[in-house]
Amino acid sequence: MEGLIKGLVDVALGGGGGGRDGENEARDERSRSSWAQVVSGEQDNDDRPHGHNPPTQWKRQEESQQEHEGWEVSGSRPSSRPHKIQYGGYEKDECGERHGYNQNEWNRKEQEKENNDGWETVGRKPQRRPHKVQMDHWQGYKRPSSEQEYSDEVETGTSIEPSEEELADLSQACNRLWQLDLNRLEPGKDYQIDCGEGKKVYQKEDMAESSLFYSLSEDIFRKPTFSRFCSLLDNYNPNAGCKEVVTSGEKQEQSAFIEEISRTAPIKYLHKYLSMKGIVSENYIDFKRIMTKLWFDLYGRGGTCGSSSAFEHVFVGEIKQRGEEEVTGFHNWLQFYLEETKGRVDYQGYILPRRRGETPDSETQLLTIQFEWNGILKSVSSILVGVSPEFEIALYTLCFFVGGEDNYVQLGPYSVNIKCYRFGDKIGSVFPIAEC
Repeated sequence: MEGLIKGLVDVALGGGGGGRDGENEARDERSRSSWAQVVSGEQDNDDRPHGHNPPTQWKRQEESQQEHEGWEVSGSRPSSRPHKIQYGGYEKDECGERHGYNQNEWNRKEQEKENNDGWETVGRKPQRRPHKVQMDHWQGYKRPSSEQEYSDEVETGTSIEPSEEELADLSQACNRLWQLDLNRLEPGKDYQIDCGEGKKVYQKEDMAESSLFYSLSEDIFRKPTFSRFCSLLDNYNPNAGCKEVVTSGEKQEQSAFIEEISRTAPIKYLHKYLSMKGIVSENYIDFKRIMTKLWFDLYGRGGTCGSSSAFEHVFVGEIKQRGEEEVTGFHNWLQFYLEETKGRVDYQGYILPRRRGETPDSETQLLTIQFEWNGILKSVSSILVGVSPEFEIALYTLCFFVGGEDNYVQLGPYSVNIKCYRFGDKIGSVFPIAEC
């Protein structure tokens, strides 16, 4: 009896707990040591043409990430991979064949929304304001181009003739395109974003408590160039290396989109600039054909002929299948918004500036971010938020024809490097990098 009483007293006073405390201390120390060894990078990682070897620093970052692959980061959400993977609404089978568009394919998101006896799941991101994108009229974009209605020619009130200074300086020409983007949205008025917290590229914590986009004005999708651009985004199988099947209706959508943006100031300026440089014909019809071929003609990526295009890679995004799955391309804010509203994109936070500078806020229109697309990580991606489709097409086309791989330009208040990779005479990838 005396021994029993003594044992109960020991338990009450915390005796015998040293072993468990020791385990907790060891676990805490292990967590601290693993975080101390985290190596972050700052370079957009995945948009190089096939066969282009990454720099040594990038390899070191990958090795560092692999060294700590087994450590779980406190507060991070577990990564779940469904057995039947679906990308962008298309199920993936052995042939990469497309199946029906599925609004509920991200099962992990649905599981996170489930409540347990009325209790809300800890860590669940709050939902944004509900917004239904009107898509009923998109089907009409598949009609022959001659049967469609287009906007009137844009009147800028100023000349769109390139100056001698702009013809001699690509940066000035790009800045002029920024000024001519009459359809660019106004932060805080046309849309609201929440950048969350910053992180290094290889930090695995989700630093965003909510979605990137909080709201977007419904009027945006009534803008003809925006609406026609969005109608193109679901025409692609995002699995890299899977041959695309382009229907006659989708070809009509492509031609109609080029026709629509050709009535805007940025594209008119682009044509004037390239024709004065002797790069394209002065004939505007020939120029529109060149634009259609440049952005929509298919080429091989991932070893399969006809599996990719400039438009698909840059604006829609692709899933690289060789080795570990990863997201490539995907540099458009409209695609990001639409995929986020469907629950396919999980915003993880912005990437900290490579050098000391201003951190992004709700007014920033050039963001470097990290996110998951259908559960697959995009470690770093850069997007111009709120700009019009015609501006991005004009900007990237100009840098492709006139610039090199690195194009250091000024876009309004932003110093940017437009990175441009080529597949022969085609655009392999092109995207902005913040120079800060």
